[in-house]
Amino acid sequence: MDRRRFVLRSAEALAGLGIAGCGARLARERAPVASAASASPVSRSPGEPLYRISLAQWSLHRALRAGELDALEFPAFARRRFGIDAVEYVNQFFMDRASDGRYIGELKRRADNAGVRSLLIMCDGLGRLGDPDPVARRTAVENHHPWVGAAATLGCHSIRVNAESEGPPEEAAALAADGLSRLTAYSADRGLNVIVENHVGLSSNGRWLAGVIRRVDHPGCGTLPDFGNFTLDDGTEYDRYRGVREMMPFARAVSAKSYAFDQDGEETTIDYHRMMRIVVDAGYHGHLGIEYEGDQRSEVDGILATQELLVRVRDELELAAARPPA
Repeated sequence: MDRRRFVLRSAEALAGLGIAGCGARLARERAPVASAASASPVSRSPGEPLYRISLAQWSLHRALRAGELDALEFPAFARRRFGIDAVEYVNQFFMDRASDGRYIGELKRRADNAGVRSLLIMCDGLGRLGDPDPVARRTAVENHHPWVGAAATLGCHSIRVNAESEGPPEEAAALAADGLSRLTAYSADRGLNVIVENHVGLSSNGRWLAGVIRRVDHPGCGTLPDFGNFTLDDGTEYDRYRGVREMMPFARAVSAKSYAFDQDGEETTIDYHRMMRIVVDAGYHGHLGIEYEGDQRSEVDGILATQELLVRVRDELELAAARPPA
């Protein structure tokens, strides 16, 4: 354990050196932000960057699972090593702690002390919100309730859920919308959004997921478009750019998935320049959550590469927007 901690600490120190080279562009990420209660997750105030950058806890899943990083240390780690002041939690890393007020309070204290805003909790393993069995569907909704409470305590704006169901697409959509409607009503009473990621099964079809959100028809229920996760159950790939475009009208958060990078720092699977134009053209100016999932670089290096790419693309988009029309 001591050796693993030493290796991680050494990698962190090198990462810190890499951040310094980003200069003023990354400095904007360290600027104070409004509290969760007063700031919209999607809007842009005068003088703010085109979008902000957050860090999804999943980007460090190997370190967390190996015990090299404790979940309570995650917010301070994000701030100290990457200059990132907003984070997205994953319930898998503190699965038995949703109702543990002392633990959630300590996590909030550490985030606040680090000057880090808690944006959302990604919730998995709690049952299918679109289960055909009405008892199982109700149980899945209720299983999310403690995480709504934990997210509210942390000051998050949302919990991220899955729209898992089965059967023909139309029937599955009706079932998923039913579970989401119940959970959204519960969450809205506590000031939180319920947002769905393209994450499993039919939800990887952007058109289907957008249709589910329209069925729910509640301002507190939206999407979290992920740049990856477009493999359908039959193994075919749904067009990722089309899928993100279909989900963006309902987006309350966006997941900047990354896998690998070429020598110029470009992501080799996803055209970030094209993808970010889709995001910004939809009027979204909230956080982009870095979710590095590759294995060619260390987690620290993969996060840094994704962060630098997001900053570079943002600079290009802001420069293009500032040019006078021809």
